[in-house]
Amino acid sequence: MAETIIERQPIALAHEAIHDVVEQILGKLPRGALLDVPAGEGALSLRLLGLGFDVRCCDLYTEIFRLRGVEIKRGDLSGVLPYEEGEFDYVTCVEGIEHIENPQQAVREFHRLLRPGGHLIVSTPNILNVEERVKWLLYGYTSHFKPISQEHLENLRKDMGEMEEVALHVNPISYSELRYTLEKYGFEILRFYRDKPKKHIWAYWPIVLLIRLLGRLTPERRRRERWTLELQSDEVLLGGNTLIVHAVKARSVPPAVAGG
Repeated sequence: MAETIIERQPIALAHEAIHDVVEQILGKLPRGALLDVPAGEGALSLRLLGLGFDVRCCDLYTEIFRLRGVEIKRGDLSGVLPYEEGEFDYVTCVEGIEHIENPQQAVREFHRLLRPGGHLIVSTPNILNVEERVKWLLYGYTSHFKPISQEHLENLRKDMGEMEEVALHVNPISYSELRYTLEKYGFEILRFYRDKPKKHIWAYWPIVLLIRLLGRLTPERRRRERWTLELQSDEVLLGGNTLIVHAVKARSVPPAVAGG
């Protein structure tokens, strides 16, 4: 007897609150050609289609994509994506760069694919919020970047099969590393956001106040050089589970840098 395939709408593989923020950011901008990578099942793409963007999608596992009538190409964020230089006005990369071995290559690709003045929205787990800092101190790892033991991999493969990359977080990237990479490859950060505030952040206020006091006692030059204000901002220090960065392609990148 043939197996019956039940059609359904795509389900978000990231938290819906992240998609809410991305939709709010892009909703204020002119419509244009947009690449959503990794696209997953297509939940974010569906929202952006509803806003009027010309959406194209890319993912390492195209077989999980569920949007009919929307272009989907297979592509690896750690490599070269199957698109021409300057093909897009926007790139969205939600919860993607922490899954790959070479996030800098992904950012280089985003720069190549975007037209001058094009917009990039990228998100990654926020490992610098105060709760995650405390967990790192106590346990040696954060909520989203736990040890990847062989036992954990075996259990994961029972559920995911050969698509373990969908679930594995292999590259913890802080605000500092992400900002450095974006600026290195020709982007200017316009603003950064949190997905949503944490429910029990009040419990960490004594630590937050201590961190901010130490920041105030740091010489002004060092605060500028080390992005102290940004690292102690509500979006980072009091942030939710996810940091969302809105950047724009601000300049060309010298060939030696562009080639890695």
